[in-house]
This record gives sequence, structure tokens and C-alpha cells, in this order.
Amino acid sequence: MTTRRAQGVLATAAYGTLLVLVAYTVPMTTLAPTAAALHAGPTAQTWVLTGALVGLSALLLTAGSIADDRGRKQVFVVGALLLALSSAAAAAAAVTPLFLAARVVQGAASAAVLAPSLGLIGEAYPGGAARVRALGVWGAAVGLGIAVGPVYAALAERWLGWRAVYWGLALLAASLLALAATVLEESRSPARRRVDTPGVLTLGTGTAALIAGLAEGRYGWTEPVVLALLAAGVVLLAAFAVVEARCADPMLDLRLFREPGFVAATGGALFTGLAVVGLMSCLPAALQRVLGVSALAAGGVLAIWSGLSVVAALQARRLAGRIGATTQLIVALLVCGVGELALVGLRPGDSWLRLAPGLAVAGIGSGVLNAALGRLAVTSVPAHRAAMGSGANNTARYLGSSLGVAVTVTLMGLGRPATPRAAADGADHAVLAATVLCVLGAAGALAVRAAQRRGAATTDQSDSSHSSR
Repeated sequence: MTTRRAQGVLATAAYGTLLVLVAYTVPMTTLAPTAAALHAGPTAQTWVLTGALVGLSALLLTAGSIADDRGRKQVFVVGALLLALSSAAAAAAAVTPLFLAARVVQGAASAAVLAPSLGLIGEAYPGGAARVRALGVWGAAVGLGIAVGPVYAALAERWLGWRAVYWGLALLAASLLALAATVLEESRSPARRRVDTPGVLTLGTGTAALIAGLAEGRYGWTEPVVLALLAAGVVLLAAFAVVEARCADPMLDLRLFREPGFVAATGGALFTGLAVVGLMSCLPAALQRVLGVSALAAGGVLAIWSGLSVVAALQARRLAGRIGATTQLIVALLVCGVGELALVGLRPGDSWLRLAPGLAVAGIGSGVLNAALGRLAVTSVPAHRAAMGSGANNTARYLGSSLGVAVTVTLMGLGRPATPRAAADGADHAVLAATVLCVLGAAGALAVRAAQRRGAATTDQSDSSHSSR
């Protein structure tokens, strides 16, 4: 592939990734006016925030597997089209159920855009320093989307109303569709396989049930509907594992979990969602409750974290020749933990500047983390299954995000009224929990790296023994 064509593929994949993150984050700063206009109650407001996560998490791995087998461009284009249509439907929705349905479809469309993106980049950049730079750009797009989304939504809502936010998304998705149709070339796995229908059904329904249970659980974890949803999710995901173990052409080859790189990528993505995305998704709401700042100001404060993550992701390529991706993952999670710990102690009347150092440190860690996860997602699976690796990685990230948001909302008490001081105490509890999760994620990755090195040492000894004979 020529350099110019490869750059076009990278730009398209990065733009699609950015747009997916913008679509995910816009409710952070537009929830109140959206809920008021649609007369949405507390439970419906929860679904405004998590509806996209249901579609996104349920279909990421499926979309990645289908993209590898049927065509990465085809899946990406379908995703861009659905993202445009669902965004327009959200903008035009007159009642809450229609808006929530549009958000779920937005999530499904986002999965179809996001899952093939790393596969397209891996095809355009087969290896070497160019691939490392390209994956750094992809990681920067993740951070940029999180930075742009809340600010864009707050500005569009202030000037034109909350519906303009979704009309704007529809137009942006239409431009992505045109770009993808023009720039991308079709690529797929050389060995075409049958669609793993049982795997699709068990994974999709199990993930959706689990996330629905987490969303509903914010208002009472012992409610029968919550327990039923969580139990159904666990049972269906266990059934998915059984199906994949017995399937001739599995959507997710469980043998990959014997590979330390894949385990590090998947576990690192899960803890990134739990410890970083979950906390930062709720931070703007916490700032509004504790400091009394506007939605736009809260989005601007969050941009310290997400903006620096963009810079760090772009510069992470300089580490590639010196530090392995798994080591980067370990260090980045610890850096995120240090930055998050510095957020503890915010009180009513404090300046938002009190948070700037911690957000800056966490942002740098997040940028390196995104770049390392992108590298691991592509390099830990066979080249012809790159989109599946991307889907598995992002599924873990957004499943972790769902759980992280649920835990953070519960600890912050965002589902109920609170004084600024009580809100500050809840924020401290959530930050401390996220810090602990960062450390646990780093410890898990460290254990994987140790196992990887022991395996390499054993192989070297075996080779030496054979050669001596």
C-alpha cells in the first residue's frame, strides 16, 4: 500500500474512532437539558448515559470477527451509515423510549466503526516504526474524542439546544461515510469462515444483560430485576465460553488466552475501563455538584486529562524501541493511579486548579496506556485476525467502563440529591477505589509479564539442550 493511501486509511480510522468517543461522551454535559425536554426520570437518565454502552459492548467482538471474515471496509461503512441514521433519530426523538433506542443503535453502530479500525491500520502498516506511529495516532484519537465530546456538546447545547448536538453528530457521521467509501480498500482474512451464530447470540445477549443489570443496579443492587439481569448476563457469558470452546470456527479463539500478550491486552483494557474511563466519565457531574461549575466549565476541566492523553499517545512511539508494550501498560496504569490519587480532597469552594496536577499526570498515563493497548491488540493476535483482536480489546475496555461507571456512580451518589460536602466525600471514595483498581491492573500485567519471561527462558533452555545434542 502506498504511503499516501496508508495515510488516508489511518486518517479515516482515527476519525471514526474519534467520532465514536464523541458520541459516547456527549451526554456527560447535556444530560440535564435532554432529560428535561424528554421528561426522563432517574432510571431513564441512567440509560441516556449507558444506552450506547449496551450496543457498543455487545457487538464489538462480533463486529471485529465479521470484519475479518467478510470485509473490514464493509463493516466500517455500515457502521458509519448506522451512526448517521441513529444520531438523526436521537435528534428527532419526541419521547424517551425512542431516544434511548437511538442511543443503543448508536452504540451498535459505534462498534461497527471501532472494531475494524485497528485491523485497517494493521493492514495499511504491516510493521516497524511506521506501525508504532500509526497506532499512537489511533490512541491519540481516543483521547481527543473524550476531550472534544463534552465541550462540543456543551457549546452546541448552549447555542442551539440539545437536539443540535445529535444533528451535528449525524452530519459528522455522514462525512465519515463519504470518506470511508472513497479512501478505504477492502481487506479481509484469506480464510473465509462461517458466522459463529451461537457465539454472536450468547455474547450479545449476555453482555447486554450484564450492562443492563449494572445500569439498573445503581438504584438498588438487591432489586429482583437487577439480580435477574446480572445472573442472566453471567450465565450467558459462561455459555459463550462453552460455545467457543466447542465451535469449529469460533468468533473468539479461546487458545489466545494462552498467549501472555493477548492476556495483557485484554486485562489491561478491562482495568482501563474500570479504573480510568469509569472515573473520568463521571468527573464532570461530580465537579458540577461539588464546585457548582457549569457543564461547559466541567468539560473544560476534563480536557486537561484527555488533552494531555492525546499528546502522550502521539509521543509514546519514542518508547517503543526501549520499553516493551506490556511494561508500558504496567507503568502507565501506575501513573494513572498516582494522578487519580492526587484528586482526593476536593472540597466546596476550592478552585478547579486544585485538580490540574492530578489530571495532567493521569492524562499522560492514559495516553501511553491507549497507545500500548493499541499495539498489544494488533500484535497479540495473528495478522489475519486483527479486527477480532481489536474487538476483543475494546469489548474488555467498554465492559470495564460499564462496571467502572456503575461503581463510580454508586460511590459518588450521583443517583440521589446530596449537599456539596457529601458529594465531595463521595467523589473521594470513588477516586480511592479507582486508584486501587489501577494498582491491581498493574499487578496483573506484571504477573503476565513475569510468566511471559519464564516461558521465554524455558524455550531458550530447551533450544540450547536440543542444539547441544
